This record gives sequence, structure tokens and C-alpha cells, in this order.
Amino acid sequence: MKKITIYQKQKILELSVALILILIGAGLRLLPHPPNFTPILAIALFGGVYLSRKTAFILPLAAMVISDIFIGYYQFSLMIFVYISFLLCVALGFWLKKHKKWQAVLGGSILSALIFFFLTNFAVWIFTPWYAKTISGLTQCYLMALPFFKNTLLGSFFYSTVLFGAYELAKILVRKKITSIISPGQKLLDLT
Repeated sequence: MKKITIYQKQKILELSVALILILIGAGLRLLPHPPNFTPILAIALFGGVYLSRKTAFILPLAAMVISDIFIGYYQFSLMIFVYISFLLCVALGFWLKKHKKWQAVLGGSILSALIFFFLTNFAVWIFTPWYAKTISGLTQCYLMALPFFKNTLLGSFFYSTVLFGAYELAKILVRKKITSIISPGQKLLDLT
């Protein structure tokens, strides 16, 4: 029987976490919710912190593509900006990986919401006929989007708190469980 290496176990765990997050992200977009109150920004940020680069970049895009199949696709130029905003949030997660304090996670969730707000509404201004192509038209576009920004910000904050909090709690519980079953002379590996 072939023995599974620690690296293989870590990859299986990472892929399992990614699959669960994709299903959660896509599933919660399909359920009734306030506009823009979804976990996708938090999933992008979380993936950038805890998963490999490749998996982190695929994670929010897969959740969006799967849920967009059911919700419906929209103007391609707008979709590109939405997807790019999530990729930028993954990159923000890479920075956050080195600064994993609760204040940095809070700031990252706020910055994620701002990135999404500014990029996607800029795309709406550029690619739709809804607003004049002037500074006042751009200002009006952002002003009209403020109610959606509130939900984006609340969703990013709520889901970041849930994801990061649950992950850190799970690490503590696993460490406590491992500590209780190892012999007194053994050293405990750092799981971070």
C-alpha cells in the first residue's frame, strides 16, 4: 500500500478547503440575499492568505463562474472588471499573509470592498450608456452605487470575520487536540 506524504496530505486538505469555499461562495450567491452581500470578497482575501497562489486565484473565479451559470451572465466588459476586482483581493490576501493580525484582516476586508466598489462602478460608467462620460457622470455613478457599497462592505466584513475566525479557531482546537495526545517529551510542529 502506498504511503501518503505530508505534502500530499496538505494538498488534499488545501483542495478540500478550496472546494468547500467554492461551493459556499456559489451557493450563497444563489440563495436570496441583500444585493452585494456575498462571501466572494472574503473568500478571495482568505484564499490569498491561506492557500497556494494558483488555488487562491482560481477560488473566487470558480465560485463566480459556477453561480453565474445559474444567475445569468451579463455584459462581458463589466464581468471582466468584477472578476479582476476579486483577483486584486486575492493579491491583497498575499500581502495580508505576512500581517495576520485582526486589525489587518479588518482593514483588508474594508479595502476589498473599496476595490470592488471603485473598479466595478468605474466599469459601469465606462461601458454603459447610463451615465454621462464626464466627471459629474462618474460622480453620479458612484453616488448611485453607495447603497450597494454598504452591503458590499458589510458582506466583506461579516464573511471575513466568519472565515478567518473559523480557521483560527480550528487551528487552536487542532493544536489543543494534538497537544493532548503527544507524549510529554515530543515537540509540536508549527501548523501555520
